[in-house]
Amino acid sequence: MDVSEITDLLKEKANTRYHAGMLRFGIDNEKALGVKIPEVRKLAKIIRKDHELALRLWDTDIHEARILATLVADPKLVTPQLIDSWAKDFTSWDICDHACGNLFDRTPFAIEKALELSQHDGEFVKRAGFVLMAGLAVHDKKADNKMFIQFFPVIEREAWDKRNFVKKAVNWALRQIGKRNQTLLPLAIQCAERILLQDNKTAKWIAGDALRELTDFKPPRKKGHRPLQGG
Repeated sequence: MDVSEITDLLKEKANTRYHAGMLRFGIDNEKALGVKIPEVRKLAKIIRKDHELALRLWDTDIHEARILATLVADPKLVTPQLIDSWAKDFTSWDICDHACGNLFDRTPFAIEKALELSQHDGEFVKRAGFVLMAGLAVHDKKADNKMFIQFFPVIEREAWDKRNFVKKAVNWALRQIGKRNQTLLPLAIQCAERILLQDNKTAKWIAGDALRELTDFKPPRKKGHRPLQGG
């Protein structure tokens, strides 16, 4: 299946009502066809992994084709340069999140890019840094706690950024790391409490929202784990 065939299939699935509704969710639909994500995922299952095709799909600059590219690209073939290149092309939060959650957080460069992108000036590029942190917390089951502990100072440092898609990603990263396990939960709560002390409205929102979820959250116990018995 080549790019022209795929774009034709996407156009067949386009929905004008859905296209108009994208704006309500803060998604720039100027280069979108209006294809629902389940339809894009169905197409990805048919194509399977095809890295060269993914690169060509990305170059079409069609919204849904780029989301499809994140699904069919091969994480083993992704380079740091590709991450930088695609991140600079982000024009909406959903493409950012799909690229990070479908692809970037499955590469060996996810940690370094999370730290690096979190300092970027661009709203969606910077968002990617924190979406990667959140994605790693959910997807990387084997990662040790030290990997996530290094993210807390970065989350604190950037809690001032009032841009909507950045502050929500900072908040998301903090919550997902805290919900990962019983060791990280109190550390995330402490991080949120420090952020709450910052003299900044955005920081207070990030911290307050995270604390509302984390203070009542009960992380799952590992299989076979039994609580210590009191004497």
